[in-house]
Parts: sequence; structure tokens; C-alpha cells
Amino acid sequence: MMAVDKDITMEVGPNQNGARLDYALRDALEQAPWSRVRGWIESGKVFVDGEVVRDPGVRVRAGQRVELRITAPKPGSSARLASTSIVFVDAHVVVVRKPPGVNSIPFEPGERGTLQEIVRAWLNRTAASRRDPAGGDLGVVHRIDKETSGLLVFTRTLAAKRGLDAQMKNHTVERRYLALAHGHVAKRTVQSSLVRDRGDGIRGSTSDERRGQRAVTHVVPVERLEGATLVSCRLETGRTHQVRIHLAESGHPLLGEKVYVRGLPGPFLPAPRLMLHAAVLGFSHPVGGTALRFEDPMPEDMRRVADSLRKR
Repeated sequence: MMAVDKDITMEVGPNQNGARLDYALRDALEQAPWSRVRGWIESGKVFVDGEVVRDPGVRVRAGQRVELRITAPKPGSSARLASTSIVFVDAHVVVVRKPPGVNSIPFEPGERGTLQEIVRAWLNRTAASRRDPAGGDLGVVHRIDKETSGLLVFTRTLAAKRGLDAQMKNHTVERRYLALAHGHVAKRTVQSSLVRDRGDGIRGSTSDERRGQRAVTHVVPVERLEGATLVSCRLETGRTHQVRIHLAESGHPLLGEKVYVRGLPGPFLPAPRLMLHAAVLGFSHPVGGTALRFEDPMPEDMRRVADSLRKR
């Protein structure tokens, strides 16, 4: 494997015409790890014909110039969190509505503009008005994909993190997602063993249960649309990309999906982003024990896509 510690420039060859950007770059770098290649792209270090491209799924054309600028500065963020995005906050936990397009936590050291950073800044900025001590880090007990919107909880104390970590491990945290999936999705429970690399650099299920992590998703159709279904997905486990993988491997990839899209027989329906929203989050307060349950309605961008697919 090539060790990359300096800027690299390549030209897309004829055999790479129409390939995904991450595939073309990885091929040029002698099979560098997928996670590293996609990390470079998503953190703004890859340029196509001089323009930064942060989507690994962008298709490149023969003759285009692709540059990996290792020394390119990580993008900062001046994003501020509206008070309406804070669903619940006390001395131990903070529940927030995550907007799409923001990473939950840093993907790599030094990354700026993550939800964790934005929430920490909001807590510090509003500490005086809430009579709350400023400072301190935020503990991470679960994550939401960058393009996914919805409810996320951070912990503010070690006791809270230990308590919520235990609830996550015991699968007692209620997590329900709304999703728009291709095709007619029937009620089902999907169970599989997930691995980080199914052999092509992409996460997926394996028949060897000893290799993977048990993942269970309960899928219930909410509304049948034109060429798609609005579904509710309850996570019994919380593995990375679990909903996306389980629906895709069932033949129903999400609208806006760019990674787990193989085998779809019909046309891809357009969507501005991954149509996945963390709509319900419920848990016992990790210190006080009070039952807490929060709901976040379908965001406007998903609602517009669903409306466009309703039969007239």
C-alpha cells in the first residue's frame, strides 16, 4: 500500500471514465483503505479540476484532473445552533435535533463544524442564562450519519455516559427512524451479521455469524407511495449503517443512497439527500431514572419528496 504524506495529482484514465471518485482515487493510491480515501474526500482534501469535491460518490470523467491535497486546511464552521434545535438539556444529558449535512462527531482529528462542537459552543454560550456551568466535553453514546437528520443525545457527565452506554449495550434505548425506500416494502424483521468489509470495501451482511455483529431491524410500512414506501424502522441493535444496509439488502435501498444501491431493478428516484430521519429517541435518564421519550416529525425536505410521490 502506498504511504501518502504529500500532495498527489492524477488524471482520470479511460478505464476510469464514469467511476466513482473514491474508487478512482483508491485505485490510483494502490488500494489505500476505503475509510482513509473517503475521509480525505469528505474532509475537503480532494479537488476535481481545481474545485473541492466532498462527495465520494461523484462520477469522474476521463481526462479530469484529481488532486489530493494532504495539507489543505480542514474546513471550519461558523454554524450556530438555534435554541429550537435543543430538545432537552440538564446537567447530565443534552438531546438535540441534528440537521442533515453535519457530522455527529469528528471523522478525523482536528475536523471542525461537527454537531458535537456546535452543541458544546451553544452550551457555553447560553450557560449564564441557564445558570449552568460552562465548559466540559460531550460524551458520545451513539451517532447519526452525516446526511441523516433527527434526534441525538450527548452526555455531559461520566455517570451519564456510563448509564447510557449500559442502556445501549442492553438494547433498552428506543430508536425509531422514518425512511423513504424504493419499491413496495412489506412488514418484516431483518436480522443479519454485519461486517465492516464484505469483500469490496463496503459494509454488509455475512453468512459467517462468527465474523460479524448481530443486527436486527424491525420494519413497518407507513405509507405506500409511487415507486417507494415510507417506512418506520425500529432498531433492536444500533450498528453502523444498519437501516441502510438491511433495506438495501432486502431490495429496497433508501432514496438518496449512494453506497448501498446494488441490485435495484427499477429506476432510482431522485432525492436531495439520504432520506433517513431519526424520529423517536427514548431512554431512562441515566442518573435520575425518569423515563424520557422524544419525537421529531419528518423534516421538510423529506416531506416534499414524499408529497411528490403520492398518487394524484
